[in-house]
Amino acid sequence: MAASFSYYNSNVFVVAVTTSLLVGSLLVAFAGNFDQDVDITWGDGRAKILNNGKLLTLSLDKTSGSGFQSKNEYLFGKIDMKLKLVPGNSAGTVTAYYLRSQGSSWDEIDFEFLGNLSGDPYIVHTNVYTQGKGDREQQFYLWFDPAADFHTYSILWNPGNIIFYVDGRPIREFKNLQSFGIPYPKNQSMRVYSSLWNADDWATRGGLVKTDWTQAPFTASFKSFNANACIWSNGVSSCSSSNSTSNAWLSQELDSRSQKRLTWVQKNYMVYNYCSDTKRFPQGLPLECTVTTKA
Repeated sequence: MAASFSYYNSNVFVVAVTTSLLVGSLLVAFAGNFDQDVDITWGDGRAKILNNGKLLTLSLDKTSGSGFQSKNEYLFGKIDMKLKLVPGNSAGTVTAYYLRSQGSSWDEIDFEFLGNLSGDPYIVHTNVYTQGKGDREQQFYLWFDPAADFHTYSILWNPGNIIFYVDGRPIREFKNLQSFGIPYPKNQSMRVYSSLWNADDWATRGGLVKTDWTQAPFTASFKSFNANACIWSNGVSSCSSSNSTSNAWLSQELDSRSQKRLTWVQKNYMVYNYCSDTKRFPQGLPLECTVTTKA
């Protein structure tokens, strides 16, 4: 889960460090039915699968939130989900959608959507944990109202990079820079998790705005879960059984057009970037920041 910190505006452009990878694997694709693809893990009935498995809703009230996880674990994949966030006064609430491994030295790739007062924008909070260490937050506003309709939020995770997408537009890239001594999540399988919970001690304006429980229950909706991914089971990857040419995502990286789209988002919609927060890191920015911002 995320922690509280101060915001400092930044328009830092992260320049990609090119990595070349040749991977032969089997593309495993499945989509579309929550009854088959996920388990509801908590919430005492507040999470519901509807419409013959095509829709899932999570609810939060003063007693509890709710959540689910994927039945499968993955070691690399392209994960897509359509979300419609809590409408109206969502201050204090967090809708989380992320990949996470197990254990004390876990890996994690986070989307968290921080609610706000009616009329104020959601903040999209992203983070990457490697071996139990996070502190790599980047935050964004969106160019639309994420509570008015469904929008697609995607995580691409392959041996070369992690890319966060909103409606197919890249908003963040985290490169594999192990050659510089920077850990990268590549050895631990992860499940997809999602939850809706109360975080009014930090989520909205650093905890100054609390959840208005007269507006409860709060509800977020999910559909069109799709995982083009390597399923990990009993120590074996489904991608190791065959060589396939239909595995573009395993070596996918941002081309020049996508880099321009990423730059547009970061210039116009990024509201916090840990890589420019010198007050937070007075002893020096994290190594991946100094590597990726070199010309």
